[in-house]
Amino acid sequence: MGYHRAGFDVVGVDLAAQPNYPFEFHQADAMTFELDGFDAIHASPPCQAYSAATSHTRRSRHPDLYEATRYRLAATGRPWVIENVIGAPYRSGIVLCGSMFGLAVRRHRNFESSDAMLAPQCEHRRQGPVLGVYGDGGGGKSTRPSGGGGTKAHRHEFAALMGMPWATPREIVQAIPPAYTEWIGQRLLDAINGRTAA
Repeated sequence: MGYHRAGFDVVGVDLAAQPNYPFEFHQADAMTFELDGFDAIHASPPCQAYSAATSHTRRSRHPDLYEATRYRLAATGRPWVIENVIGAPYRSGIVLCGSMFGLAVRRHRNFESSDAMLAPQCEHRRQGPVLGVYGDGGGGKSTRPSGGGGTKAHRHEFAALMGMPWATPREIVQAIPPAYTEWIGQRLLDAINGRTAA
């Protein structure tokens, strides 16, 4: 949704069916899907192998596709972005946070890109109460810290907190706020337009 708001026509690809995805969608392997014809490519490889939410003893059970994804995207010669959790093996890039966009969630995420970007500063001190969007979201608010000193949100709050009214709570906990990709998308369009002008 963020890339759409930035001005892109969006096409999604995932191994699993995504019935609530609001744009053109192909159920396919993103590692073999044909990439010709796209102006820019965004990839979010599975994060469980790097996530702090996955115990160290279980991380090896999850696919580690970050390096292979980077190699594939770089080979296209097009602008690209890889999004993943803190702890993923990104070489350079930026970290975005909900506090940068006036959201009540922190949700720090790495963004590695073919084109250099300068991120805004986190605004944790001005953010106010922070709510965690993770797990099943059941049972009301929890005293478990959300990662920003806040509390865990209930599942009925997830859509509003993340700006994703079309998605289910299960989909949202695997997502990033569209505000992040709208910001990234605007910079990608600048990069594409700069290459066209050159």
